[in-house]
This record gives sequence, C-alpha cells and structure tokens, in this order.
Amino acid sequence: MKETLRYLTGIAGPSGYGSKSTAEQVTANCFSSRPPRLTAIITGATSGIGAETARVLAMRGVRVVIPARDLIRAAEVKEGIQRETPKAEVIVLEIDLSSFASVKRFCSEFFALGLPLNILINNAGIFSQTLEYSDDKIEMTFATNYLGHYLLTDLLLEKMVETAAQTGVQGRIINVSSMIHSWVKKDTFRFTEMLIPKCYNGTRAYAQSKLASVLHAKEIARQLKARNARVTINAVHPGIVKTGIIRAHKSIITGKYSVFFMASKLLKSVSQGAATTCYVALSPQTEEVNGKYFVDCNESSCSPLANDESEAHKLWKQTRALLHRRLCHPAA
Repeated sequence: MKETLRYLTGIAGPSGYGSKSTAEQVTANCFSSRPPRLTAIITGATSGIGAETARVLAMRGVRVVIPARDLIRAAEVKEGIQRETPKAEVIVLEIDLSSFASVKRFCSEFFALGLPLNILINNAGIFSQTLEYSDDKIEMTFATNYLGHYLLTDLLLEKMVETAAQTGVQGRIINVSSMIHSWVKKDTFRFTEMLIPKCYNGTRAYAQSKLASVLHAKEIARQLKARNARVTINAVHPGIVKTGIIRAHKSIITGKYSVFFMASKLLKSVSQGAATTCYVALSPQTEEVNGKYFVDCNESSCSPLANDESEAHKLWKQTRALLHRRLCHPAA
C-alpha cells in the first residue's frame, strides 16, 4: 500500500527521485561526474522509452549506438537527436534480435568500429497476442525479449570488461524488465515450453520473458562479482508507460489485474518511463550496485522466483546449451 501511494503521488524515494521524475531530471547532475565520451548500445531505441533513453544519453554526451531492424525509423530517431543535440554522435547498425545470426552479425560490425563499450541497455521488447516463431524456430516473444539479449550480452561482455579495465570507468548493463515478471509461477516456467509453447498465451509469454530478463541479470551479476570485473548488471521496471505495446495490446492492463492500474491516466509518460533506465546507466549513486532490481529510480524487491539463485543459474545453463547447439550445429 505504501509503495502504491508513493507511485500515485510521485513521492521521492531514497535516491531523491520517484515515479514522476523524468529522464532529463535524473541525469541532470550526472554529466559533470561522468567522462564526456562514454559509448552506449541501446536496443529498441527506435521508439518509446528506448528512443527517449537514446535522446537523453546523447544529450549528456554519450556516444549512442542504435541497433535496429527498421533502419528508416532508426535514421529518423538519429536525425531528431542530432537536431536537438548537434554534437551528438549516433551510430545506426542493423539487427534482428529474434535471429541469432543477426545478433552475431551486429556484434561483428560493432567490433569492426574499434569503439569502447561502457553501457549496454537491453531495452527492446515485443508483445504478441498470436503465436509466432523466429527464423530459429523459437517463440518470437521469448526469442526477442530474452534470448536475443542473452546472446548480445554474452558476445559484448568481454569488450565491456576490457573497456572498464582500460579506462577505469565501471561498465553498466541494464536489463529492462517489468513488474509483470511477478505473475509467473515456478510450475509454468519451463524452458522447453517457452521455446515451443503447447498452449500459447501472449501475456504469459511476455511475463515469462521479463522474468527471464531479471534472472539473467542476477546470474550475470554473480559471475561478474566472482571474477572481480568492473562491470555491473541490474534490472529495471520502467513503469506502465504510454508506448506502442500498451496501446496495441490492452490485455496487459485489463482483466483481473486492471484494478492495480486503475485508469490509463496513471500511465507514465515516455520521459518518466525512461527515467529509471537512465538513472541506473549514469547516476553516481548506482556505482558498484550489482544484481539489483530498480523501480522508479530506487532499489526495489522483485518476486521470490526472480531472486532464486538456483533458478537463475539453471536458466543460464539451459540458454547457454541451446545457443551452443544452434550456433555450433545449426539446423540445415
């Protein structure tokens, strides 16, 4: 009840920010305390909170790399950013997160640029009411929201560790999840059934992918701590934001859970929705913070299942085995 009241009123938490804070507000004092030429990769930056995240980071002097499937839309976002911030450096590269081959190709193209990598924001997400499969014959929501980001992170991680060691600036990975991850029960979280569902439900598939995103952050954080790497990874819930996912798929906020949201006027603006991601990416307050879950720019609690270390490690192992099979022994 206290958290709901804080959300509705916008009362600031321990960080000094709350649900009504915007991305520009939470990064206003970060620029002077961070090196002027960080490099960030932001997936899903052609619209919604991803585009706002890219705009604000570029405004703060960060070199922004936008991986995109829709290159025309990405070029429009780049043009808009540079119109507002003429000195902004924005790079657009092609990617389809649902395709393992495309993710590998993107990473090869990024490495060829010879750039450092300080920040990786795994923001892209889809919601599909109908069952669709990726080119790799995996359910599209799980392939895009989780598997693509797992592979992207895996391929880029050593570059981030190397950059942090060379520059002394801590690398940061942010997985954009959702509070909907807490709707998933352990007996429905089965890896093989998420790859090829026997009975598909769009909301369940989306929730499962977002739980996987939090578990991924927890396991990678554990591994990074074990090797004393100067890179952190955290998960964030951006809030229920007025984006294309919500407009196109109202079932996420209707039905038995609609009372929680009360009315569409309680949805966050895109700028408010991007605030937590930008805060975790740039704030001096989140230095050394690793394996946590943030809501409204403050550390919060995720579900007990999302906190299960054995579940996180099991998912990581299953995913790694799948990718090894698919990448080393691709189907004809």
